[in-house]
Amino acid sequence: MRGLPARDPLSYIPSAIRKLHSFWLGTTYPFARFGRNVNIHPSCSIMREGAPFISIGDDVYLYSGNWLNVILDVHPRVESFDPKTVKPKIIIGSGCNFNRNNTIAAANYIEFEENVLVAQSCIFLDQNHEYTDPTRPVYQQGVTSWGSIKIGRDSWIGHACLFLCPRGELTLGKHCVVGANSVVRHSFPDFSVISGNPARLIKKYDPERKAWLRVSDESSGES
Repeated sequence: MRGLPARDPLSYIPSAIRKLHSFWLGTTYPFARFGRNVNIHPSCSIMREGAPFISIGDDVYLYSGNWLNVILDVHPRVESFDPKTVKPKIIIGSGCNFNRNNTIAAANYIEFEENVLVAQSCIFLDQNHEYTDPTRPVYQQGVTSWGSIKIGRDSWIGHACLFLCPRGELTLGKHCVVGANSVVRHSFPDFSVISGNPARLIKKYDPERKAWLRVSDESSGES
């Protein structure tokens, strides 16, 4: 835009550090896939031992503070790692963009299809802490049986949303919008606008009328 101040010359330094850090990850971490033009801020947390279970597509951007956490404690200690048969637990499709301070913690499977936009401070969990034994601390009881989460392409996840699926499958359809602070524990179809705790269907796209139509309370149950 014309008339704006020139960019601060010092801002090129963190840009260069971010690119160098991304290059380091792509060349030294054994990711299942690490696409082209991937930008990962140095403050993001990705454990190297979890990299074989992470697939990242092209043109992915992770801003500061994102945490990609592959939970390996669910595997038996005697199990041997075989890179030829391992399947990704976290899949980030091409064109995805994650703003600051998001958490993706996968024991089984969490996938983001292409061009998903995620705002700040969102959490995606395919498991939960076990707590049923009152004689033991919760942290000693491991995690529950795990589920799977799939976020459809071209969707937008608002600020501070929680996706929780400790069992079964949670699928958000393509081109969906999730309102800020929503708690999503069930699946929703393509072209949905959802919001709330628990999340409910607010609007749905009607291809015949070519409009986003508000859904009545009676028909807003989760699919």
